[in-house]
Amino acid sequence: MGVERSIRKMQRSDIDEVVAAHLKAFPGFFLTFLGAAFLRQLYHSIVQDPTGISFVCCQGKEIKGFVAGTDQPVGFYRRLIRQRWWCFAIAAIRPAVRKPAIAPRLWRALRMPQEVQAAPGAGTLMSLGVLPEEQGRGIAQALVKEFLSEATRRGLAEVNLTTDRLNNEEVNRFYQQLGFGVVRTFTTPEGRQMNEFSIRLRS
Repeated sequence: MGVERSIRKMQRSDIDEVVAAHLKAFPGFFLTFLGAAFLRQLYHSIVQDPTGISFVCCQGKEIKGFVAGTDQPVGFYRRLIRQRWWCFAIAAIRPAVRKPAIAPRLWRALRMPQEVQAAPGAGTLMSLGVLPEEQGRGIAQALVKEFLSEATRRGLAEVNLTTDRLNNEEVNRFYQQLGFGVVRTFTTPEGRQMNEFSIRLRS
């Protein structure tokens, strides 16, 4: 018999493995381009912040997937900039030198994007990743359900997230099957068309 999978809260000791999983799960994405050092700062901030919500799915000691977000999106990003701006700045130096044109987008990413509506009592699911070889085995669904359960325990009324609208049918369908609905679409300054999803939580 194989080792059973389990879901537990993300810990600081998990961050390097979570970052490695992120890099494998999101090749070609903006945060992946920013590199491992930047991602370590991001996930460290989520784990350490009292508003952070983060879980990993493990099989034995190996992390197969993760989910991360916050119960106070606006407050989280403000604290991130105020408390750890120098860490993010140092981590972003190399990718910014490689591609100076990313600077405006990086600044917007660290500011809590204005396109995302942060209603009172709404949390945000910021990142969900599963190792490519483990996809299709129910890990992502289990992680999202654990995230929503924790959001409910914290008294949130809803959880939102954003994902690409085009050429992303499988991901959009995944969230719809979990009960999320598209509340609006928008286009980023880079021309990326996005869906904003939201789900109401039971009290």
